Amino acid sequence: MSNVSYYTEEGLKKLRDELAQLKDVERPAASQAIADARDKGDLSENAEYDAAKEAQGMLEMQIAKLENVVANARIIDESSMDLSKALIHSTVKIKNHNNNMVMNYKLVAQSESDLSKGLISVDSPIGKALLGKEVGDTADVVVPVGTIKLEILEISRD
Repeated sequence: MSNVSYYTEEGLKKLRDELAQLKDVERPAASQAIADARDKGDLSENAEYDAAKEAQGMLEMQIAKLENVVANARIIDESSMDLSKALIHSTVKIKNHNNNMVMNYKLVAQSESDLSKGLISVDSPIGKALLGKEVGDTADVVVPVGTIKLEILEISRD
């Protein structure tokens, strides 16, 4: 199943660089680790060989997953986006009516999200609730601790 994800040019470049690192550096290292373990004798009792094969399998799964993400990635043309609505790559200033805190979040693709940097996934409950909203709109977000009411104070593009 393919899910299209939207990225900035910088975000997609990071993904491609990570994929190149896995394929060009990590994959040959995993193959070498298997070869080194194989040279140590009987494979039926060789824990090092089993561990190297397991690590290679995990690496190949990671490569396949990343290849799928890159294949389905699209770069956002921010010049044609509606600036009045909260969309992916919008920075949204919101007020939490439950505790009166004001926060800024940038709505990004899931693989780019990092809450400590204020980057929130559009696939998260808060991200989904904010998408398509305009300044002055409120969104009720169901989270594990209950429902929070968020008001959009400002929308901008970086």
